[in-house]
Amino acid sequence: MPLADEFLKYPMRRQGMDHDRYGWSNMFERPPIEWPNGAKVALMITVPLEFFPLNQQGKPFKAPGSMVTAYPDFRHYTSRDYGNRVGVFRFLRLFSELGIRVNFALNAAVCERYPSLVASINAPHHEIIAHGLDMDALHYGGMDEATERAQIEQCVAKLRQGTGQKIRGWMSPAVSESFNTPDLLTEFGIEYVCDWANDELPYTMNTQNGALVAMPVSQEISDRQIIVNNHHTEDSFVQQLKDQFDWLAAEAECHGGRVLSLTVHPYIMGLPYRIQALKTALQYIVSHKNVWVATGSDLLDARGF
Repeated sequence: MPLADEFLKYPMRRQGMDHDRYGWSNMFERPPIEWPNGAKVALMITVPLEFFPLNQQGKPFKAPGSMVTAYPDFRHYTSRDYGNRVGVFRFLRLFSELGIRVNFALNAAVCERYPSLVASINAPHHEIIAHGLDMDALHYGGMDEATERAQIEQCVAKLRQGTGQKIRGWMSPAVSESFNTPDLLTEFGIEYVCDWANDELPYTMNTQNGALVAMPVSQEISDRQIIVNNHHTEDSFVQQLKDQFDWLAAEAECHGGRVLSLTVHPYIMGLPYRIQALKTALQYIVSHKNVWVATGSDLLDARGF
């Protein structure tokens, strides 16, 4: 039985996008990007620091990394807590050794519960971006707008007060949004969002309160995807990061600057037997003279958004 005509007609059907959130463009036909000091590849590292409540409701779904067994699931709770107590400090030592600054995406609950950790991140001037209230306070389609507005307002206010930073960036818990999320983020002064995986360069989104920049976030190259979901080895993780960099660097020679966006979790790559893999991969990337290690705000300011 053929589809009724109404299934083939919808508002804004046209060439390009069927919405006004952002315009259509081919990345390979855009004006070339020039990064500072002639760099070809910008490396943006994002480290989520997350709090998973023991009594989480898991609505409308459980965020990746959530509790698994019956309450109280101490096995998984303490594994996640290990990242904030131990693994993150291996990250901080590695970043210091390499002389780089990164994004730390903080749940507001982490900021409240670990003030000494916030101080350790602030001291070397890493950038802190908002990551929601906690990993059980998700943003999703159909949620009450007033509820979502309150969650964003509380998160941003708590992080600004607790860190002393401006808080210009946002990564949603579980990288999950509602249709209202971009509009609500700009309402509270957020300038860029790390939720959208549909590009490898920053681009501007339209919201009711002005422009919002979508920073490239590759889910496929994260430690969760490669190590946890795909069950690949640490050696494979290193090789995939090298391959990602090599291809982007070659592409940049013809098409302008590129961004290698890497998300790594302290409770995954901060383990003693994995941290060397992360170190090896990062040493390989930053050893190239055409690399610029940048935070989200660095990219934002360099592009003049």
